[in-house]
Amino acid sequence: MDSVKLLKVVACAGLVALLCCSGDENPTPVPPGSPPQELALAGASVMIGAGDIAVCGTNGDEATGAIVDSVVKADSVARVTTVVFTIGDNAYPSGSGGVERDFQRCFTGSWGKDRIMKVIRPSPGNHDYDSGTLAPYFAFFGDRAGPAGKGYYSYDVGGWHVIAMNSEVYFESNDPSEAKAQEDWLRKDLAEHRSRCALAYFHRPLFSSGTYGPATEVLGLWRILFAGGVDLVLNGHEHDYERFLPQTPLGVADSVNGVEEIIAGTGGGVLRMVRYPVARNSAAQIHGRFGVLKLILGAGEYSHAFIDTNGRVWDPSRRKCH
Repeated sequence: MDSVKLLKVVACAGLVALLCCSGDENPTPVPPGSPPQELALAGASVMIGAGDIAVCGTNGDEATGAIVDSVVKADSVARVTTVVFTIGDNAYPSGSGGVERDFQRCFTGSWGKDRIMKVIRPSPGNHDYDSGTLAPYFAFFGDRAGPAGKGYYSYDVGGWHVIAMNSEVYFESNDPSEAKAQEDWLRKDLAEHRSRCALAYFHRPLFSSGTYGPATEVLGLWRILFAGGVDLVLNGHEHDYERFLPQTPLGVADSVNGVEEIIAGTGGGVLRMVRYPVARNSAAQIHGRFGVLKLILGAGEYSHAFIDTNGRVWDPSRRKCH
């Protein structure tokens, strides 16, 4: 069974999740006409994920986890390389309850299936720090989360270089040397992994029309990523979906060398509205709908789409790497 058919299996659960715990009574309306389709790339690898995920006692995370699991299963049968990413706030209400309460009970019951855990590559968010450290996060994810105590690492998927970052060192740490260490590591990593196509992901977005707005503290990361030729940045923190046109770190649209930013904090946490008027260069906004971001990483190009928990495809787009 292909992944599109498998996604329909979770439609009922997704509808229940949307009605029961979205926190948004006015979700983005379904556009008229036939739903769009994902933009396939021959011989490509897949990455799928979201941020702001596991909430005990609700259904949104279980519905998004079912989508992720179905895609991983279908891709495994088809022998397609697939990675699951997370963009922070992996478990709620906080990391303070340790592995037993917040991660094992909440995350395991939704996104913690064996198929997912074998290919997961997480990044931390502010709620993962609520114990005061990332100890519960590292205890749960182990070496899938990179070197213990850091929260940043890199790996390759097909011909792509992928960088998971820790935006929370700018917020949760009292030691400025931690942020500098990450930035120094990032420059070195980009210099050592020259690739035509590269993407990075971390929790807090530099550009946003959501509740919290721009996290200007991560401007330094963006400058390094832009200078290093990174094509795409993925974020969570805002509990909505938003895509920005390729732009510079200062928010100037740049279709040639700009970095595309996509927010997908729609993994299970209570959904929130996009604020209007939207931020400059905001190209697409979806609120009130749980879902996941699916990336198809090809040779010198990529496509992406938002898939909601009813199995509907939103905002499919395609772009060449720099």
